[in-house]
Amino acid sequence: MTIFNILFLVGGLAMFLFGMNLMSSSLEKISGGKLESILEKMTDSRIKGVILGLFVTAVIQSSGAVTVMAVGFVNSGIMALRQVIGIIMGVNIGTTVTAWLLSLTGIESSNVFINLLNPASFAPILAIIGVVLIFFCKTQRKNTAGYILFGFALLLMGMTQMSDSMSVLEDMPEFTSLIVKFSNPALGILAGFLLTTVLQSSSASVGILQALSSTGAITVSTAFPIILGQNIGSCITVLISSIGANKNAKRTALFHLVFNVIGVVLALGLFYGLNAVLSFPFFDSVVSPASIAVIHSVFNIFATVVLFPFGNKLEKLMYVFIKDDEQTVSETQTKNTKQETPSLPDERFIISPTYALDKVKDKCDEMALLAETNVKMSLEFIKVYSRIKDEKIKLNEKKLDAFEDELETYLIKISAMDFATDDSMRINKYSHAVGNFERIGDYAANIIKTKRKMHKDKIHFSEDANRELEIMSRAVREIMENSVNAFINDDLMLAMSVEPLEQVVDNLKAQLREKHSKRMENGECTIENGMLFFDIINSFERIADHCSNLAVCIIELSQGSYQTHSYLKGIKNSDNKTFMEQFEAYLEKYSINTR
Repeated sequence: MTIFNILFLVGGLAMFLFGMNLMSSSLEKISGGKLESILEKMTDSRIKGVILGLFVTAVIQSSGAVTVMAVGFVNSGIMALRQVIGIIMGVNIGTTVTAWLLSLTGIESSNVFINLLNPASFAPILAIIGVVLIFFCKTQRKNTAGYILFGFALLLMGMTQMSDSMSVLEDMPEFTSLIVKFSNPALGILAGFLLTTVLQSSSASVGILQALSSTGAITVSTAFPIILGQNIGSCITVLISSIGANKNAKRTALFHLVFNVIGVVLALGLFYGLNAVLSFPFFDSVVSPASIAVIHSVFNIFATVVLFPFGNKLEKLMYVFIKDDEQTVSETQTKNTKQETPSLPDERFIISPTYALDKVKDKCDEMALLAETNVKMSLEFIKVYSRIKDEKIKLNEKKLDAFEDELETYLIKISAMDFATDDSMRINKYSHAVGNFERIGDYAANIIKTKRKMHKDKIHFSEDANRELEIMSRAVREIMENSVNAFINDDLMLAMSVEPLEQVVDNLKAQLREKHSKRMENGECTIENGMLFFDIINSFERIADHCSNLAVCIIELSQGSYQTHSYLKGIKNSDNKTFMEQFEAYLEKYSINTR
């Protein structure tokens, strides 16, 4: 074996791994997080979990990603351990699809049409189509489809190059004697385990074994234990992902390992036991890529069928291995009692940016409702001060601050991943929304601070001042409701109604400042009272400003930044009929000159 064979082997491996990674990430991107959402919502039965786990893994071509997501589901409380057991079983079967795709490299025939199925024939065509879609298609979906085809082509070409570079090994007695040693079950399992652990991908390690089969030195007795070891090695990624997770998530990762280990033990006993009795004629037969795919599939289907009825027993076994100690229970009870720290999306979801952003949206919705609650309670304080509501607002404000800190950090981590253009816009939207909701909470707290001082010092506004504040507070309540509902429901028309109302709030602030200044000049109000009055209407106006910012985010996501800029540029133009109609309607509704 020359240095050039080694270079071709390493180059083929590089193409193979890069192609697999590119194809897997692009498939995940084009799925748009929908597959993860299906897993989350449709696992009410174990058999359904097996089917879904198989389907999702086959589609996105990454058993590790799906299993890590399952750990994240359990860690975040979205699913219970019993719900993900079926998913993990299905994942093991789904991961065999890659081996079947790679087995196409073993096709040899004099028939032209059959030979076209060999990757050496069609991989270059896929690569060309992929490049055309990548460089000449502007739509995100077609562009991503191009990356899928190009990644698949690289995967197949890398596989072919590895097979070709290894073909010289069949004439090397040293290699043959080395491979024979792996027919020892213990050594074979260890080799498969180590290879998968290093590559962090069972599909990649099975692919390398399929490439090695081109040497003619790999027999069934050699391939069988190596494949079993590869299945155990696939658990390492999931075990690593469970570090720092809660006990149920660790149980999920451990279940994946225990499931595979038990399956390996049963398969070893059955295979070698029957061989001792029946002397399988194929035991020392040379394997092909297709034969390896068959062994891989049969083992995983066998393990799932045999262990499926014992799912509940295996679940209980996980609780025996990882027990809940008193400290954990106490901490959980304390957390549930105080509820000062909001629950945030699990970091394991970040491997699927679109799905992770769906979870961020859910938390942003919680934040929106929290900010709206604080604003409404602060507006009620204009009439009557309540110490109980005061404490509630303080607690909500702490939650809003925690939401901002954690969600901003989470969004930064998502932005470091490979994601679609649409997801980039969503990241910006949610980042702006988080900041605006937190600032709205701050201004609601400012209103309470002012009313707290008035209550303490027994300061009261005049009847006219209270009436004016009541009118402006109703306008603020409506703009807050419209903004929050527009954000939660992605309602573009409702978002469009926010800016006219924000302009009315600005007008109200100017009018109230002018009227109260006159009351101060006439001696109807003290300077101290006047400053408190101005603090409240300033907070009102700033809340409306941040509501306007939220509406702009929604419009931007829906129409694109250029259209949003044009909309905002012309929104105050008197020729904008829709805007002027809404503006005039709000002016009449919140006029301070009518009693």
